[in-house]
Amino acid sequence: MPHSDPKTLVSTDWLAAHINDPDLRIIDASWYLPGSGHDPKAEYEASHIPGARFFDIDEIADLRSELPHTVPPVEKFMSRMRAKGVGDGHQVVVYDGAGLLSAARVWWLFRLMGQFDIAILDGGMPKWQAEGREIEDMAPILRDRHMNVRRQAHMVRDVTHVAAAAKLGDHDILDARSPGRFQGTEPEPREGLRAGHIPGSKNLYYRELLNADMTMKDPAGLKATFDAAGADLTKPIITTCGSGVTACIIDLALERLGHSRHAVYDGSWAEWGMYNDLNVETGA
Repeated sequence: MPHSDPKTLVSTDWLAAHINDPDLRIIDASWYLPGSGHDPKAEYEASHIPGARFFDIDEIADLRSELPHTVPPVEKFMSRMRAKGVGDGHQVVVYDGAGLLSAARVWWLFRLMGQFDIAILDGGMPKWQAEGREIEDMAPILRDRHMNVRRQAHMVRDVTHVAAAAKLGDHDILDARSPGRFQGTEPEPREGLRAGHIPGSKNLYYRELLNADMTMKDPAGLKATFDAAGADLTKPIITTCGSGVTACIIDLALERLGHSRHAVYDGSWAEWGMYNDLNVETGA
């Protein structure tokens, strides 16, 4: 797969070359773990890539759920995107302020809604700024754009699916959290959650899929990382993490490797770790 692929990942050079294309739409999807001290909306308003719209992961979500930023109802996603001037026929590029973190969640959300012309900016805002490229603090002029949504139900899994997969072993379950959180030796950033991991799941810390500059490893490096984690790429894969954000980085890596049978456990540890009737394992 070429380095720049407008359905998965594009370079800063690619974006700079296409930034004035009339049907390009850029989205700032910055988000951080609780307690990080970041205010992504304020950071967007202070500086963003020219033309970028802000995507609030915590608001464009199902606010009826007690879980954080779960998948929004189709109608809500459509209306929010229409109001941002993002719709059918657009090539979307999404980035975040960490390099490659929450942008993967929005990439996955678009794909879940049947919108596949979306790519992540490799290295995100840090790489863009390090290269001295243009930024601005002006909000873009927005014009409504219709969007058709065809929800891809096979791309998301709920707790019932995951519990069955953990019992049957017919899927590989890959957990993107840090080794300490996976093993239960580090506290969870959200209060009230047990420590540990889903029985039978394997730890593939999302940072292992990235280079030091927060760009994604090349396919050979990705394959080596999956192999080191003991992942079985002959099976369908369910990805999980703390709240369904960094799990999507594993999905992006799988897509880069040509593995299309993957789905995100949307509730992730925010759900599994909350219910005492779900079994938990600790240790490596």
